[in-house]
Amino acid sequence: MTRVRLGVLLAVLIVLSATIGPTLVPFDPIRPNYTLRYAPPSPEHMLGTDNLGRDVLARSLAGGRVSLAIAGGATVLAVLLGLLTGLSAAGLRGAVDVVLTRAFDALLAFPGFLLVLLLVTILGGGVWQTVLALGVAGSPLYFRLVRAFTRSELQRDYVLAGEALGASRPRLLFRHALPNFVGALAVQAASTMATFLLVEASLSFLGLGVPLPTPSWGNVLQDARSFLTRQPWAAVGPGLVLASAALALQFLSDGFRDRLDHRV
Repeated sequence: MTRVRLGVLLAVLIVLSATIGPTLVPFDPIRPNYTLRYAPPSPEHMLGTDNLGRDVLARSLAGGRVSLAIAGGATVLAVLLGLLTGLSAAGLRGAVDVVLTRAFDALLAFPGFLLVLLLVTILGGGVWQTVLALGVAGSPLYFRLVRAFTRSELQRDYVLAGEALGASRPRLLFRHALPNFVGALAVQAASTMATFLLVEASLSFLGLGVPLPTPSWGNVLQDARSFLTRQPWAAVGPGLVLASAALALQFLSDGFRDRLDHRV
């Protein structure tokens, strides 16, 4: 349980810093202040300022709010899309199963990051566009998981008994089958959110994710890249927080797996 506690502690600290932190730092993360360009770390500016005089700590905290919201929203969207389509494919079978399976197989034919790049290019950059692109790209994994788990559960004796007693298929799917593998989906969701954090940062770093001047961890790091040799500390804050957030979610995923899988 050590990993779970460490993951929960890190996750709580990061979420609190992203939600409450921007209100505690008295600097605008977007408005430039050219008189403070490239200021070194000081008690007033703990991580210094960037090439436009904006406080790096304020931008890192505000960027965390955006990055976490995107990763969390995309994870929820991926789980919901995979859950609804997976249950439909396994429950309805026949032509519905064939069509949905082939559609998600087509998405799986693309490498994950390439698919995200393709969707972002089609949809354009922005917060909601990034959430949609990540959610759609992540949904095939959950479709396959839910479909496999559901097909397995539908073969169990209690489901066959329920069918014999006249229970409807939606009741069997949502009331009886789904609770038996929702824990496995939670384990995968924590890992997926960690991956989405890194992918969103990569997109913003490349200029394809959240557009400037809205801060995210990715574009804050991208800004710091242009003056990295002059002010390396400008990349330390957002880089460490991003790595810590991904590590915390992986700890949570491993801890949930250990707790839910008694074979570990």
